[in-house]
Order: sequence, then C-alpha cells, then structure tokens
Amino acid sequence: MSTENEGNAVPPAPSVPPVPVASPAASPQGPVPDGAPTAQLPPVPPGTPGAPEHGTAQAAPAHESPVGGHQPPAGYPGPAPEGSWPPPAAPAYGDAGSGTVWGASYQQPAPKPRNGRGGLVAAVLVAALVAGGLGGGLGYTLAKDNDNGSTTVSASDSSASQVRRAPGTIANVAARALPSTVTIEAESTSGEGGTGTGFVFDKQGHIVTNNHVVADAVDGGKLTATFPNGKKYDAEIVGHAQGYDVAVIKLKNAPSDLNPLTLGDSDKVAVGDETIAIGAPFGLSNTVTTGIISAKNRPVASSDGNSSSKASYMSALQTDASINPGNSGGPLLDASGSVIGINSAIQSTGSGGFGSGQSGSIGLGFAIPINQAKYVAQQLIKNGKPVYAKIGASVSLEESTNGAKITDQGASGAAPVESGGPADKAGLKPGDVITKLDDNVIDSGPTLIGEIWTHKPGDKVTITYTRGGQEHTVDLTLGSRAGDS
Repeated sequence: MSTENEGNAVPPAPSVPPVPVASPAASPQGPVPDGAPTAQLPPVPPGTPGAPEHGTAQAAPAHESPVGGHQPPAGYPGPAPEGSWPPPAAPAYGDAGSGTVWGASYQQPAPKPRNGRGGLVAAVLVAALVAGGLGGGLGYTLAKDNDNGSTTVSASDSSASQVRRAPGTIANVAARALPSTVTIEAESTSGEGGTGTGFVFDKQGHIVTNNHVVADAVDGGKLTATFPNGKKYDAEIVGHAQGYDVAVIKLKNAPSDLNPLTLGDSDKVAVGDETIAIGAPFGLSNTVTTGIISAKNRPVASSDGNSSSKASYMSALQTDASINPGNSGGPLLDASGSVIGINSAIQSTGSGGFGSGQSGSIGLGFAIPINQAKYVAQQLIKNGKPVYAKIGASVSLEESTNGAKITDQGASGAAPVESGGPADKAGLKPGDVITKLDDNVIDSGPTLIGEIWTHKPGDKVTITYTRGGQEHTVDLTLGSRAGDS
C-alpha cells in the first residue's frame, strides 16, 4: 500500500526503497518485464518522485506529521485483499488529499478572496450564523414571556467538580496521556513548515515523532513543541530516519517533571482492540479520537511528494480512529493508555473541502508499530542515525502477487546479490522468488522490505523461495546498513 504526506500527492512508491536508474519505473497496474524497477535491500529510496528502475530491498524507513493524504496515481487499483500489494490507495502522511498520508505536517490554508462561489458560501455562513443568533434571542424572549412557572433543577458546581472518570475509560486515559503529548511546529529557513504531534519518550526531554513532521527544520530551521498547558519549548533534532519515518527531537531547557508515556507491546495487539489517537488534526491541538485495530501487518509505502524525499516503508497497524493532517507523529494508545504505535498515514479519497486542498479521515489510518519505533528511537538517541536490517539482494519492484523476485541486474550496476552478504551466504541467486519471510507471506518486493524492517540486524529469519518451479527454505542472518544515504 502506498501512502502520502499531508497535503501532498504521493507518487506510486514501491514497497522497497528505490534506487535511481536509467529507465522509468514500471506502471503499478501492469506486469513488469524483466527489466522492471528493482529495489536493493541495502540502499535507501531515492529522493526523486519518479520511481527508479531499481531499488534496494533493505529495511526501509517510514513517515508522518500534519495529517493529510496524497492523491493516488491515476488508474490506481481499488481495494485489495488483506496482505496484498499494493493497497487500494496510497496512504498519506496525515495530509489531505487522496491516498494514504503519513501524518505529514499541516499547513494552514491561505485565505481566499471573497468573490465568486467562495464569497457566496462565506456570505451564506455569515447569514446562517446571524439567523442562528436571532433565533436564539427570539427563543429566549418567547420562553420568558410564556413562563408557565415550571421549575428545573441543575447540578451544583460542587457536584460537577466531584465527577470522577473510572480507570480504563477513554476520558481517564486521555486525561493521563494528554499532558505528555506535544504539538510540534517545524519551520524551514525559508519560512515554510507545518504542524504535527509528538509524545514524551523519556525524562531527559526526548520527544518521538515522524520524520516528515520535522523534515522542514532539518537544515537549520526552527522547531518548537507546545504542551497542552500552553508551555512552549524550543527543540532540536537528535536524529531522523526517512526510511522508517521516525524522528527524535529534544526539548531545550526541558522541565524536570516530564512524564514519559508507557510503551506497550505492538506484537500482542489483536484486531478489534480499542484504540485512542491523540494529535493536532488541521492544527487543532490536543484532539482525542477513538476506534479499533482494524488490521495488522498492513504493507504501507509513503512519501510526502517532495522531490528530495525518500519513500518510507512499514508493516503497519491499521485503525479506524479518526486521523487527519496534523495527527502525524502522535501516539496511538490501547485501552490502558499504553502507546502501541505512532500515527503516520491515512487512506483518503478526493481533495478536502473549505478550500484547504486536503482531505480528511475515511476511517483508514496507519501507525508504525511501537516495537519498531522504539528500536529506531533508541538508535537515533544513541548514534544520531538509523540502522536498517538487510538481506543484501536487489529485488524487483513489480507489484505482483507472486513474491519478491531477485533481479538479474543490481541497482546502479551493482551485483544483484551482494557478495558475502546474507543472501549470498544463504545461497540465494538472481531469479529466485521469495514467497515467505518466516510465516509471513511475501507478495512483492515492497512487502519484503516492510517485513525486513520490522527486524533488527543480526536477527535470524527463515526465507522460503522458489527456483525453477521448486520450493526451497533457507535460514539467514540479517545484515545492517547505517544511515539514510
């Protein structure tokens, strides 16, 4: 499934980080010939919007900030069965627009002149508000004039103040989690930027969010984090991972009373579990929405549509909790209030209304599993850069249902199977089609990348592949690649 960042259309991003090559990427609709786009596991997706001919099948990063969605490419196929690749539409980073969005940052739409139809709509809204005001006034007057002596009883202020929300209720969970969430504003040196969300990771002042939320402030920009109580802090980027779409920032002069959110276990999440999302949809900070886990292990590829951005890949938690542009980077909680994911993208249809150019939630949101995000965040805090798992082979980006095929030619002239790499040591060769990684079905190169990135370098996995019509199984130990470049 491909996703997009808030407000930006997402190009058909392969499940595997693409590597620029001479020929254009194959259409997501039809079969890909032998020279179809491939992705080499070790490299990271290229920064250009066009899909490269080859890509690496290494662990790929993911994204999100203001929630919205990118427009899916023309002719994009409709809903596909669970686990199939690609998904019905491209998810976006919390942006508005078609496709899935990875919680990209939300930008307040520029005011439009009141002329034409827009002016008429504004006039109608004003008229409606005036009429509403008059109606309320008349209603009060009539009620006063026709007072029949009936008496009503209202709760006293003292009674209202004694209301208690039992542990486990949504109100109780929200009350405990909100003080540890922040609204992030990122601004580039040119003044461009957006809004997203983040949450307190530790008492040292580290905040976890999406890479695409802070992307504008990476090269000398300005970054701030505001708590629900109105306290605002300047922040700096500690590290960011484009492939995983995870970033860690640190508050400057962080307060001593920070309360990190409790991290859950995303591997134990079940379809049907209740979810609670916190964020700043369309700039509306401290918004709480609820839903359930509607699917697990959903292959998602996302991009913010920027020519310098690389695609992100994840095996996502799918939720129907309302997620919109600005929710990106915010926590997805379980019923007990533990973080089980980072809201990163949404599936969206059409452009949004009110002249914003961004569309909102249709009940298909995607979150990076917290087990993966926790590992990435710890690496960023420790080393300042991400570490990706890889098998060391170049796979086709063809969107099929037959598996991930190791190409006959590697990216940028490199060997299709890295000499001495994990795949080479396991005996894999060009032309082999990987159909399973452990017990997870692999239906395409992008799905393989997403699954690899749920693991850590050094993990042992079992690969099932076909060669010459015969099925084979082999164990291999995943290698590593540091950094996004």
